[in-house]
Amino acid sequence: MKTCQFWYPLPERLIAQHPSPRRGDDKMMVLHRDTCVLEHRTAPDIVSYITDKDLLVVNDTKVFPARLEGIWSDTQGAVEILLVSPAPLDAADDTPSFSAALEATSWNAIVGSGRTCRPGQKAVFGPNAELEATLVRPLGGIGMWRVDFSSSRPLMDLLQEFGRTPVPPYVKREGTAEEEKADRERYQTIYARETGSVAAPTAGLHFTEEIFDALDKKGVQRVAVTLHVGPGTFRPVKCDDIEDHHMDFEAFSVSKETADAVNACKKRGGRVFCVGSTTVRTLESVAASVAQEGGDDVVKPGTGASDIFIYPPYRFRVCDCMLTNFHLPQSTLLMMVSALAGRERILSAYAMAVRAGYKFFSYGDCMLIV
Repeated sequence: MKTCQFWYPLPERLIAQHPSPRRGDDKMMVLHRDTCVLEHRTAPDIVSYITDKDLLVVNDTKVFPARLEGIWSDTQGAVEILLVSPAPLDAADDTPSFSAALEATSWNAIVGSGRTCRPGQKAVFGPNAELEATLVRPLGGIGMWRVDFSSSRPLMDLLQEFGRTPVPPYVKREGTAEEEKADRERYQTIYARETGSVAAPTAGLHFTEEIFDALDKKGVQRVAVTLHVGPGTFRPVKCDDIEDHHMDFEAFSVSKETADAVNACKKRGGRVFCVGSTTVRTLESVAASVAQEGGDDVVKPGTGASDIFIYPPYRFRVCDCMLTNFHLPQSTLLMMVSALAGRERILSAYAMAVRAGYKFFSYGDCMLIV
């Protein structure tokens, strides 16, 4: 398929720049795959679409303040570094404890600067220049470097003090302390547990304790996977043919509890509700591996790194229903939801969302595909 087949017009005014005043006060478009019916609801209404026969799966990754703003040691020019993953982390790695690796001082990071970068350059960060970074060598991606950090204090402690929340580039901010304080709270799910993401699994931002309480009362089981979201989430598809695009690897983990719950749900004929594209990618990655091995299970517990790219046509092995935000034109996320619900249906629903004034992208409204 052609990338241009996933384009749609979006007025800039509909790109959400801030979260809703109160968590959960977001609109939710419901798309019925079997009838093509569209409903206009709100996020708390998701409770009425899930039964005690179904299973809700979330991604419990936690965003950390991975963006650093500092100066070059030699020229005093501005430099920005976005920490991506502890080094090394690639296709060959098993990642049983990504959180433990966060104590590393060597990172894969994106370096943004107005100058040409070279190995050995140093930059300092923090009010007292307490943190020093040294560029080691360039990596494969644009602006990606292996960076060594040095300080007398743990890196994670320093990030909590003066690192910034890595909100997406389409969220235009002045960088005030009030904005950073708001992002620390709202660019994070209420169930975030495993530190490691530089982008939030944004479909989960709509859940509140009240919604979970209502689901609990209905007897809906809830389990979690972990997939640490990298900047590749926002990397545009630049190929004419979508089949030529390659996803970045992202670390994931599926527990025995979660694998058992998914397998049991499938066996009883229930539906697996995936909260967000990251949950879908995790479960479908594991299911694809299990399918090659054979057996009765749909998924199995394990850890690893996934670069699965889901686009039409694709046969979903796990995901039956999906809660997701509205995604960028020609993005891999838009291609994924098109694989689940059909490209023409999705683009028609997006056109309706534009006419109805839905808010788009990370801090925007959501869509439930059932």
